[in-house]
Formats: sequence, structure tokens, C-alpha cells
Amino acid sequence: MIRAVRAGEQTPSPSPCHADSHKHRKAALPPMDPPRFKRCLVGGTFDRLHDGHLDLLSTGLGAAAHLEVHVTSDRMASSKGPYVQPFDDRLESVHQALQDLQPMGWSLHTLDDEMGPAPQHPTADALVVSPETLAGGERINQERAKQGRSPLVLIEVPHRRCEDGGILSSSRIRAGDCDLHGAAWIQASWTTNDLVMTLEAGLRLKEPAGEPFDGPEDHPEVAMGALVETLQPHTSPLIAVGDVTARTLLEMGIVPDVALVDGLTKRSRLEEAERVNTHRFERRLSARSPAGRLTPDLLHCLMVAMRGDTTCLVDVDGEEDLAPLYLHLMAPLSAVIVFGMPGRGVMLQRSTLEMKERCRRILNGFEVA
Repeated sequence: MIRAVRAGEQTPSPSPCHADSHKHRKAALPPMDPPRFKRCLVGGTFDRLHDGHLDLLSTGLGAAAHLEVHVTSDRMASSKGPYVQPFDDRLESVHQALQDLQPMGWSLHTLDDEMGPAPQHPTADALVVSPETLAGGERINQERAKQGRSPLVLIEVPHRRCEDGGILSSSRIRAGDCDLHGAAWIQASWTTNDLVMTLEAGLRLKEPAGEPFDGPEDHPEVAMGALVETLQPHTSPLIAVGDVTARTLLEMGIVPDVALVDGLTKRSRLEEAERVNTHRFERRLSARSPAGRLTPDLLHCLMVAMRGDTTCLVDVDGEEDLAPLYLHLMAPLSAVIVFGMPGRGVMLQRSTLEMKERCRRILNGFEVA
């Protein structure tokens, strides 16, 4: 087997303040030194295009006169779970990244099977692989040998590492562990310090974000029923913030994976009969979080609740209305958060990368106490 020297090992540490934009992201790896190849291949799912993907693309562009990028079809990608981006979105992200890296010298293709055209490709002479796909590259060369074709030079690109030392991957991004650059969503300083809301952060919080569902205030089940109809069967976790929200879901026969309550509605103490039935939850935690603040106590409690495999009720001594800012940052991309809108209905927020970026920007506007 012929194998090129591994592409450059040095990659910069990610910054927690990077914008979630492909347009301004450049791969850190420099073009490879000669020899240049005529046609290099690279294939992958390219879900949530991240800096590790950019390393693969930039290495291929620097190695050959032409780079063929093969993006897996929806059929193939479906094996990775229901939250992989649709093919058209993944293809567009790769297209934009290639345009930013190098306007010419590449082409995009659909990958419908594991090996694609590589075993019988008549003009390719190199293949970009990661440590995970190296074995697949070796199998491709075995197939080429059976057909009497020259082996492809395998250009192995090392892993991009996350801030926590783990491997940057689409699966970790989908799980909510890190952003597209490998930076942790939760800053270390937040685990030991209170965050105090500022005027700027308060104004940003008032900007619309999510899907509102309207309904009469005295019949919250109307708005909640419309919201529930939009949820997919595999939506998880379902997080309820607020006593009325949690109680309404329970009365509809739905136990949220995580619920936050403070015993208040419109800052008035609830009567005993109006409180959430705590016995419907398998676990119960408590945390302190005064109005206008986010505390390390609350952050730790939410981490425990989100990492558990049982339904959990969190009693908040203070107010729970700022908790979604933390919850979105630790939630997987499959999560949804539901909370009430006084006098209007309920709000559904999905833990997308865009929502996570919004929460991080708002929290960066808080004062550290």
C-alpha cells in the first residue's frame, strides 16, 4: 500500500467566541508540499460542517490539481440517526466551504455506497482519509489491485481536537457537547460564578426566538395541544420550564424528561392544588437561583438532570425563567424546550446550533459576579 505522510499535525485551539458561520471559517492546514496529484478523492457525510471537515477539504485541495468531493446520500446518512441534516443542506455547506477555500479545482458528487467510484476510478491517484476511514481506504486499494489498477495514495489527515481534548465530530456536535470549532458551550467560569443579567442581555432576551402557539390563558391545554402535534416521535429530551407548562403536559398524559418549577406563576405563589404532581417524576432535585441571576448551583443541577436517564423535576428556589439559556447549551440538537407566555400561550424552542449561539451571545452579555 502507498500512503502519503500524514497531513500537518498542528491545529490551533478553538475559541469559544467563534461565530457559527461557514463563510468566515478557513481550514488551518496549509497546502501539502509536492508531489501534487492529478485527481484526489474525499468522501463523507459532512453533517454540521466543522473544522475537521475543513481540514479534509483543504488538504485535498492542496494535494491535487482537482479534488472530487463525494457527499453521502440521505439513504446512507440515515444510519447515523434522524437528526443528520438533509442532503441538500449538507451539499450546500460543502459547496460554500469549497468556494471560500478555493474557487476552482473541485467538483461535488453524490455518494450512494460505501466505496463510491474509488475502486474503479480511472484517473484518481490519491484519496484523503481520516483515522476512522483509513481502513476503508485500504479496502479500496485491495479492490483496485484485483482489477489491476494502481493503488491510490492515502493522505491521512489527523483528528481535530475539541477544547476538552476529545475528537471533534458531527456526533459530538449533535449531542450538544461542542460547537463547530470544538469549543465547549459552557464556559468554565460559569461553574464557579453567578451570572447577573444586564440591561443589554435583557433586551436581547426580549427578541423573539422560537415557535409561539397561541391559546386562552385559562385553558393552556389548547396552545399546548397544538404544540405537541408538531413534535416528532423521536424528539428527546422534552424540557418544560414553568409550573403551568409542566402541569399542563402532565394533565395531557405527557411526562417531560426534565421539568423546572418554582411554585410561582406571574410571581405569585401557587395554591397547593395548582402545583405540579412531583410523584410523576422519577427523580427530584433542587437548586437556588435568585431572580435575574444564574448560579453555579443551578448549572450543576441542570447538568445532573440532563445527563440522567430518568425523568427529573428540578425545584428552583428563586426563578427558573433564565434557565433555558443554560439548558439549550447543554442539550442535544434533538431537544425542545417549552415554556409559557403570559396572556398568550406557549413557546417552543428547539436546541439548534443557531439557538445555542443565541444563548451563548446573551450569556456573554451577563456580568460575572
